[in-house]
Amino acid sequence: MITKLAAEATTLAAEAEHNPILPLWQEIVLGVIAFSILCFVLMKFVFPMMEKTFAARVDAIEGGIKRAEAAQAEANQLLEQYKAQLAEARTEAARIRDEARADAEGIRQDILAKAREESDRIIGAGREQLAAQRESIVRDLRAEVGTLAVDLASKIVGEALADEARSRGTVARFIDELGAAGSAGGRR
Repeated sequence: MITKLAAEATTLAAEAEHNPILPLWQEIVLGVIAFSILCFVLMKFVFPMMEKTFAARVDAIEGGIKRAEAAQAEANQLLEQYKAQLAEARTEAARIRDEARADAEGIRQDILAKAREESDRIIGAGREQLAAQRESIVRDLRAEVGTLAVDLASKIVGEALADEARSRGTVARFIDELGAAGSAGGRR
C-alpha cells in the first residue's frame, strides 16, 4: 500500500507541478496532428465540393438574371410590336372611317342627283302634260269660239256661213286678229 500511496503521491506531485493553463506537450502534438488531418480532409474533399456548389449557385443566379433580362427584353420588344400594331390598327380604323364618310357622301350626292333628275323628269312630264292640256284647251276654245263667231257673224251679216272652209278661214282670221290685238295690248 505504501507503494501504492507513493505512486499516487508522485502522480499528485506531477499533477501539482503541471500548470493548468498550459496544456501538456502530448496534447499539443495530438491536437496539431488531428487539426492537420481535419484541414487536409476539408481542403481535399469538402472545400472543392463547396466551391462547385457555390459556382453552380452563382451560375444559376446569373443565368436566372440573364434569362430574366432576356425575357424582359423580349417582353419590351413584344410591347413595342403591340403598340405599333395598335397604332397601325388605329390608323387603319381612321382610314376606314374616312373612306366610309367619303362613300356616304358619294352615296348622298348620288341620291341627291337621282332625286334632282327624277324631280326634273317629273317637272318636265308635268310641263309636257300641261302644254298638251293647254293645246287641247286652246283647240277646244278655238272650235267653240269659231262656232260662236260664225253664229254671231251669221246673225250680223244675215247670211249663213255654212261653208265649212269659209267658216274656218274666218275663224282663223278672227283668232289671229284677237292674238295680234292681245299681244299689242300686252306690250303697252
